[in-house]
Amino acid sequence: MRNSALVLILATGILVLCAISTAAQTAQATPPPPTAPHSTIFPKPVEKNLPNGLRVIVIPRTEMPLVTAQLLIRSGAEVDPANLAGVTEMAAELLTRGTTTKSATQIAEAIEALGGTLNGVAGWDAATVTTNVMSTQIRPAMEVMADVVRNPSFKDEEIDLARRQAMSGFRNLFATPGTVARLAAARVVFGDSPYGHSVAGTPESLPRIKRDDLVNIHSTYYRPDNAILVIGGDIKPADGFALAEKYFGNWKNPQSALPKLQITTPESTTNGRRVVVIDQPAAGQAAVLAVRTAISRDNPDYFRGIVANAVLSGYSGRLNWEIRVKRGLSYGASSSLDMRRSTGSFMASAQTKNQSGAEVASLALAEIGKLATGDLPDSELSTRKASLLGGFARGMETTNGIVNQFASLAMYGVPLDEINRYTANVQAVKAADVKAFAASRLNTASTSVVIVGNAKDFLPDLKKQFPDVEVIPVGELDLNSASLRKK
Repeated sequence: MRNSALVLILATGILVLCAISTAAQTAQATPPPPTAPHSTIFPKPVEKNLPNGLRVIVIPRTEMPLVTAQLLIRSGAEVDPANLAGVTEMAAELLTRGTTTKSATQIAEAIEALGGTLNGVAGWDAATVTTNVMSTQIRPAMEVMADVVRNPSFKDEEIDLARRQAMSGFRNLFATPGTVARLAAARVVFGDSPYGHSVAGTPESLPRIKRDDLVNIHSTYYRPDNAILVIGGDIKPADGFALAEKYFGNWKNPQSALPKLQITTPESTTNGRRVVVIDQPAAGQAAVLAVRTAISRDNPDYFRGIVANAVLSGYSGRLNWEIRVKRGLSYGASSSLDMRRSTGSFMASAQTKNQSGAEVASLALAEIGKLATGDLPDSELSTRKASLLGGFARGMETTNGIVNQFASLAMYGVPLDEINRYTANVQAVKAADVKAFAASRLNTASTSVVIVGNAKDFLPDLKKQFPDVEVIPVGELDLNSASLRKK
């Protein structure tokens, strides 16, 4: 009798747990729709130009006693000489490793004593030096920042250390299929144009970089008429301008004119599409990329583009839903729309087991193609817009985030008040706009494919889809050339 009662209790408990589990799964499968977007008014920037041409933008935001200051040089890795890929990035990194009056250790100790951070980096289109401190410490932090921007020493021992660190990093990066694929994809999309090389350089280019090359980059491009200073946080505009005048007002421009760089990049065309396989037999997985040229940051299609990309990317985006959720072929699939000064690129990516490399490439192209030809229900579009707006709002919650946003607008010549129209501009994009953007800008017939992995596991299936596959053994890979193949 007792055993029967115990069995009944256990059975009842199991039924209750199953009901709870079913309810939870049902709720998870049908999440509530996103709420209506909120219109947020961000701080209004105040700006002025110093007599030497330095543009200064101050964004007062007093919620927290923090200040971020960023000095942006409007020349990035695109100005690297053809045989010196990585020189602009190395120059930016070395700024904080010694000036004519302070060693790298003294600079680090000075910033640490202020409870702040200071770093220099370069990307495409710009190099930046950024400091983050409590608002009470912004004056001494700006003094240090101005010193590293204007008076770097580029000591030989620091150059050698930076080179060794970069070369060591490359050895680790080249063991990762995803990194190799992205570096190769830049050459596939941009060829031998300035955007085609790696920002960080290559194992062949880094040893060629000498101190004179770093000095030349600095003396040519680090000048007030090629710079923007953005200060955001707990600071009044008048105080921000006073700091700019104190530490950068006597910064002089060189007598020579700023070089004008004309970047021309190959357009993705059906005839120019490449399907490149980099055979890396030791790879445990395959990295799969679909890549092509895209739009510049100041293109009128900017908001249509970011919404279209949001439909494809993210956990609930179409790529991840099709490749990971439905088929379990990857831990994650996503896409990105990288917009630069002259042009940009689109990339869809996933990592999968070697045997499914060809299948994932086909699925990625199919989902991109469906965006131009298939239905886009309002429920899906509104959800993806909400994800996009949420990410934007999160990025604006810190002083560093808000300074980065305004600095980007200034760098690309976009009106600063666009930031307060962001929500409305995203909401104005309709399904027809997304489809038109995908049809004209993401045409899969002119989208290239790059796969890095153990080629014998996926190459036969890939050739059924694309007869003209370029196979490059990883030992013959040359990232310094558009051909990607060592001579």
